[in-house]
Amino acid sequence: MKIHIDKNVVEFLPENEQETSSLETLWRVVVDCAQDNKRMTAIGEYIPMKENLARFVIEGVPGATTYSADTAVEECTVVCTTCNKYMQLKGGDAVPLCCGRVMDTVD
Repeated sequence: MKIHIDKNVVEFLPENEQETSSLETLWRVVVDCAQDNKRMTAIGEYIPMKENLARFVIEGVPGATTYSADTAVEECTVVCTTCNKYMQLKGGDAVPLCCGRVMDTVD
């Protein structure tokens, strides 16, 4: 996918059918002709030498929390060190994944 930036305008140019399909899906989720369009907000950081991946959340679209195979031994608080999201867990609860990794225990 080619990305072209001209001041405050960003253009995405898909280079194959899969990218075209993905961009069409993104367009349908973000653009609402009858109401307000949704915004994409960056999550975490983008450091190509560390991980060549940029991650965004689409505001106003409900997401699903995924969980790891790890479980909390006792009641605790977990945090995502990338986006600073906190969650309270009870003993035996599955530890959530956030920003692509298992959340860390704070307590």
